[in-house]
Amino acid sequence: MANPYPGNAPPLAQPAQETTGPIIRRIGLSDLHDALRRGWEDFKAVPSHAIILCVIYPVLGLVIARTVLGYSVLPLLFPLAAGFALLGPFAALGLYELSRRRELGEEPSAWDALDVFSSPSFGAMLGLGTLLFALFVIWIMTAQAIYVAAFGYESAAEIPDFARRVLTTPQGWWLIVVGCGVGFLFALVALCVSVVSFPLMLDRHASAFEAMVTSLRVVAANPVPMAAWGLIVAVLLVAGSIPFFLGLAVVIPLLGHATWHLYRKVIAPDPLQRPTPPRPPREKRPAADFPANLFPWRRKGGA
Repeated sequence: MANPYPGNAPPLAQPAQETTGPIIRRIGLSDLHDALRRGWEDFKAVPSHAIILCVIYPVLGLVIARTVLGYSVLPLLFPLAAGFALLGPFAALGLYELSRRRELGEEPSAWDALDVFSSPSFGAMLGLGTLLFALFVIWIMTAQAIYVAAFGYESAAEIPDFARRVLTTPQGWWLIVVGCGVGFLFALVALCVSVVSFPLMLDRHASAFEAMVTSLRVVAANPVPMAAWGLIVAVLLVAGSIPFFLGLAVVIPLLGHATWHLYRKVIAPDPLQRPTPPRPPREKRPAADFPANLFPWRRKGGA
């Protein structure tokens, strides 16, 4: 397969000032469009696999919505939906792997996404994912505190009552301004430490600390494109969440694949990195063997 980035650099991308660690390129807004285009091509090439990986997210969204409505904690519905932006970089690990294998000229399958669990850097990925989850929990607690500061502990009985409180009262306007401002700070922190962290760990087996430092350098070298990328992510996640979170089945894989291509644009290739040898094709197993085919070691013993 031809190199998707001829000359090891996409159009408009120029190397930034060299420092220790991976070389950071400067990119333009057109590169964001190209990353999204390539991400969409990946999604079209393996749509069933992407949906299988991401079906948990709309299901989780529906469960969250039902839980919120059932337990009279309606004010947390929007913060929970916004939390996808904090957890998304870690949740898309399998999608990065699918894009990486397509880049190598392979025809990835759903099984390939599970290879991230055997990556030498999976422990580092899990550590950073735990950090993002902690950030998510703190955000939810903060959002709850902001709501209590505005309206006290009395919860809205129904959605119309909640909408009236938020949209037609001074306390509601204060809640919107302060909540969006604080949420923006949480999203900014998540973007700065994880915009290319997980693809870097997957591709070069970097440590979590090195990956976070590299992400910070990427944001510092490309403030305008990274701000635009954060806005794109936020808009797409909101759009995907509106129809009962079902749109996330498309938005999550699109952003996951596009993030891999964004990583390729902002991080120059490592000249010392050895190419990954092609993998032997997986053994095809009949569907009748499910779920036994999930445990190959048992078949070796003749079980």
